Amino acid sequence: MSLSDRRWIALLVLCAGMLMIILDVTIVNVALPAIQAELGFTQSGLAWVVNAYLIPFGSLLLLAGRLGDLISRRGVFVAGLIVFTAASALCGVAGSQQMLIAARFLQGVGGAATSAVILGMIVTMFPAPAEQARAIGVYSFVASAGGAVGLLLGGVLTSAVNWHWIFFVNVPVGVATVLAARRLIPHDRGHGRGADVLGAALITGALMAGVYAVVSGSSNKLGPGALAIILLGAFVVREATAKSPLVPLRIFRSRTLTCANLAQLTSAAGMFGMFFVGVLYCQHVLGYGALRIGLAFLPVTVVMGALSLRYTEKLISSYGARRLVIAGLALVAGGLAWFARVPADGSYATDVLPSMLLLGLGGGLAFPALAALAMSDATPEDAGLASGVFSTTAEVGSALGLAVLATLSAQGFRTSFVAATVMVLVALGIAASISSTRTKAAERELVAA
Repeated sequence: MSLSDRRWIALLVLCAGMLMIILDVTIVNVALPAIQAELGFTQSGLAWVVNAYLIPFGSLLLLAGRLGDLISRRGVFVAGLIVFTAASALCGVAGSQQMLIAARFLQGVGGAATSAVILGMIVTMFPAPAEQARAIGVYSFVASAGGAVGLLLGGVLTSAVNWHWIFFVNVPVGVATVLAARRLIPHDRGHGRGADVLGAALITGALMAGVYAVVSGSSNKLGPGALAIILLGAFVVREATAKSPLVPLRIFRSRTLTCANLAQLTSAAGMFGMFFVGVLYCQHVLGYGALRIGLAFLPVTVVMGALSLRYTEKLISSYGARRLVIAGLALVAGGLAWFARVPADGSYATDVLPSMLLLGLGGGLAFPALAALAMSDATPEDAGLASGVFSTTAEVGSALGLAVLATLSAQGFRTSFVAATVMVLVALGIAASISSTRTKAAERELVAA
């Protein structure tokens, strides 16, 4: 097997690990009613089946990405897979509320370690711009479209067997992925120059408090929110003075990286928060069952996959990542606006399907290009950090969008969809503010390659 072939097979292994993590985020949503019925959760308690995963996942991405730089990205990836797979088995056998919530917390820890270093490994495995664009396109398809696949798979497993199997299915896949990763992913050594333990503690605490403030009830937000701000301020001071900072503040001097992450934050809040509220709308207003909901969102996956896997590389080479982000986010905003007008007696073919097609088309253009922009200025030494930052903004954005849109849905689903549209339009404005000078140089390099 040639080195080139080995790299592409290794990419598939990385994507298999990412798919497990992304699927788990949405596959659980469909099974929540069955979990509630069997384990006796209250409505407020049921939210912690999701929150127990989101809090460690959103909090540890940045730390895990930096540990990959310092120690070994492959090592962090494999360790995360092992923890996630073991925790999935514990979720599957859980017979009490406490056991399920604790196991979901462990899943979040493993998921953060697994996903935080993937982009960093991709950009080091595929340094040539054209190959890198194609590889990031494959990764972005899996990361973006996996959510819609999770809705479908969750409906099938919950209806055909029971909710325990939405977790058991991870075990054989996880074991196979660990074995393949150890065999196919190149071994790497970190540049370990000492770990900033205090900085790690401060940023992890800040993110954990911040994510908790987002997903907790309205009466519990002030204290954790204030604590998150204080810890974040202390972290910035620490990183500005530490000899070996966890997050060198110099990386944020790149306007491209900073704006790409802000656009990722706000677009993820709008699009993926809408997936949650859209499921509720399809269930409670349009009267769809679990399997039909999964099928309703399937066009998003199909269109996004066709673009990401076959055309994104060529489009980035021809037009540049910045232009694709702008065009893609405009289409996503159009899809959300269209969904906001779907009537209670709406037809799927004329009312729901056009929105799904626009979301798939826009996501397939925008998200691979956003990832390329976010990683474009990263040095080999900081690739894991940049990957962790990008993954963190996506996860925090998704949690923020979920909390805001779920709250607004009490005032009406259309209010939520309009808010999601505004979030994506904000992301569009941020992306448009990125200087084209840097991206034009990247375009010339890609075309030459």
